[in-house]
Amino acid sequence: MCSYCGCDSIDLIGRFMDEHVEIINSRGQLRRAVEAGDAELVRERVTHLAGLLGPHTGAEEVGLFAVMKRQDEFTDYIATLCGEHTTLDELLVRIAAGEHELYEPFELALRAHIDKEDNSLFPAAAVSLAGADWTDADALTHDHDHLVGTAHHHRAVTREPSHLSPHT
Repeated sequence: MCSYCGCDSIDLIGRFMDEHVEIINSRGQLRRAVEAGDAELVRERVTHLAGLLGPHTGAEEVGLFAVMKRQDEFTDYIATLCGEHTTLDELLVRIAAGEHELYEPFELALRAHIDKEDNSLFPAAAVSLAGADWTDADALTHDHDHLVGTAHHHRAVTREPSHLSPHT
């Protein structure tokens, strides 16, 4: 994961990068299940990984990506990333259905995708977005978290700046 530019100090980007670490760790559990040839365990691991990946990619798309797409120079790149989200989901479904040979392409695609976000999109966001953009991205992400039931904290950058208690 990137650590050279400091973009991870921005709350939303730091959150997404932390989630990338969780997703990569969960990917390792799936790899071991595939290598063991245990179909039931593969399905369990896919379910767990999809449970991390789905809320994560959804939050990226409705929050940070939506705000970044307001700038024309990012629209094509973000469309590519959203397409990759779909491809990753589709590969997981196929792996769970027994196409275990798709694990390697899934892992390669996942790692390449995370690299694009951590080392390209997130640093670009850090230098391209202004305060109001971050407020919008945080608010959109916060609303999405409530909609899908993702545990999160209310922070000063949300629509409710005085509300700092944890929400689950």
